[in-house]
Amino acid sequence: MGEMSLGAAVACLGAAVWLLGGRNSGARRAELLLAGGGSVGAGPPDWRQMVRELRRLRGRLRAEWWAPVVGLVVAVLGSSVLPVVAGAAGVPVLRRVRLAREARRARERRGDAVIALCGALAGEVRAGRQPGEALLRAARDSGGLGEAQAAVLAAARFGGDVTGALASAARKPGAEGLSGLAACWRVAVDQGAGLAAGLDRLEGVLRAERDQRTDLRAQLSGARSTVVMLAGLPVLGLLLGAAMGAEPLRVLLHTGAGIGCLAVGGVLEGLGMWWALRIVRGAEAT
Repeated sequence: MGEMSLGAAVACLGAAVWLLGGRNSGARRAELLLAGGGSVGAGPPDWRQMVRELRRLRGRLRAEWWAPVVGLVVAVLGSSVLPVVAGAAGVPVLRRVRLAREARRARERRGDAVIALCGALAGEVRAGRQPGEALLRAARDSGGLGEAQAAVLAAARFGGDVTGALASAARKPGAEGLSGLAACWRVAVDQGAGLAAGLDRLEGVLRAERDQRTDLRAQLSGARSTVVMLAGLPVLGLLLGAAMGAEPLRVLLHTGAGIGCLAVGGVLEGLGMWWALRIVRGAEAT
């Protein structure tokens, strides 16, 4: 077990050196010398350079890859391979959380772009431009059509089915407001109704919905913070036990009762977080 801990520590150190740019250290030394930065190794390291390296390291590693790193550190401290296995198992879970967060941000950006498109299009129509030309200008300025911008612009430029193109673009998460824009376009083209007035009402509705979601998310932030704080209490207990000399890692990782308690506690911890987040997400969806 001692050889395994030593090997894990050496592997962790080697990975850190590689990620910090150990492969390009010679090139960086040459750049420093050619740039007149002085001799390499002549003085203490620059803390600004260290901060930049740490930021570069954080940018290289996705959030989910910190789980095996933490597991490796705990494995070295506890002289057990179980934290490494737990860290590896946490990678897909954290990846799913990260992808869900990125999808939510993309949905919010797409919704903001649709609101900007409605406002810009209403302004172009009021300026006296025809709907097709106004849509071309507004789409270029706001970017609210996303991936479907080429199809919508082609339909507007060459007299195609703009309504169908907008309805197809509205299938993207966050771009549902384009279905309202398609309805306004259909009514304006078929019945000669005022397009600018409809766009103003649509923009107001979309903006009100966005503000309502933002306000609800702000109200639920306290509940989310409480869930995160409760999830971190077991870690705080381990730190307090280690500070008191109780050796909690040895008990949890090298005794049968400790391993059983660790397994049961991990399952209950996961179920508790899942249930609490499910309640919060249900309230937000409602």
